[in-house]
Amino acid sequence: DLQEAEKQTLMIREERDRLEIALEKLQATQDQLVQQEKLASLGQLTAGIAHEIKNPLNFVNNFSEVSEEMMSELIEALDKGDIDESMALSKDIGANLRKIHEHGSRADGIVKSMLQHSRGGDGKMEPTDLNTLIKEYVNLSFHGMRAGKDPIDVDIQLELEENVGEVPLIGEDFSRVILNLCNNAFDAMREKLTADSRQLSEKPEQGYKPKLTVRTQTRNGTLTIEIEDNGPGIPDEIKDKILQPFFTTKKGTQGTGLGLSITNDIIKAHGGSLDVHSQPGQTVFSIKLNN
Repeated sequence: DLQEAEKQTLMIREERDRLEIALEKLQATQDQLVQQEKLASLGQLTAGIAHEIKNPLNFVNNFSEVSEEMMSELIEALDKGDIDESMALSKDIGANLRKIHEHGSRADGIVKSMLQHSRGGDGKMEPTDLNTLIKEYVNLSFHGMRAGKDPIDVDIQLELEENVGEVPLIGEDFSRVILNLCNNAFDAMREKLTADSRQLSEKPEQGYKPKLTVRTQTRNGTLTIEIEDNGPGIPDEIKDKILQPFFTTKKGTQGTGLGLSITNDIIKAHGGSLDVHSQPGQTVFSIKLNN
């Protein structure tokens, strides 16, 4: 009857409203987790930047001190009327100033890179020197790991094909791909190193030595980036799950389970694909892009 129909309609509306609220909460939680993953990545990046920025700043400080001493010598030489010495000192000071500018620009570039990473850019594809980007972010990931909890020694091999050149990329996004994959590799190798520590103490000469290899190559219009580690490998039973959102093998609050999922999404947004090949003692993440 009419009354029963109105009652059913009201129940449907209430259920719909409840589902809409639940969906809004779910979307808000997802946004928070994505932001948490981005901040975790930024934290790792910042630790690497802190190390990287020390080098150019040390150069700036050293060249400034030397130039200050040279200025005193130049004033003395001018007072004595020694033109040859004055000219030589002027040239040296000029060279030092160029070095100060060079290393100051390097520090400025590192900071700009961090700011781009933290707030995102305009999302436009731009021709990007891929090998340079890989070198920079592998390096930042390594120093971030070294500055963090439980640092390990890692032999890093870069096998970057010279003719790769510039590739259309959203730099601030693709840098996260390199960071995430390197960070995962370091975590896996740390896990293996911890597991092998007892064997290491018994037979030091047979000790496990972590190694990260990063390759780029281009064949028939396809660009391949490989990030390989010699960690424990990924068990077959979870290999198909690792790219799924919220899947993580890390305990407690150590991982959101979004790192590889976001990495995969970024690669797809670049028209590429991410494949995983793993066996005990070796894992290779292979990115393919149309060049």
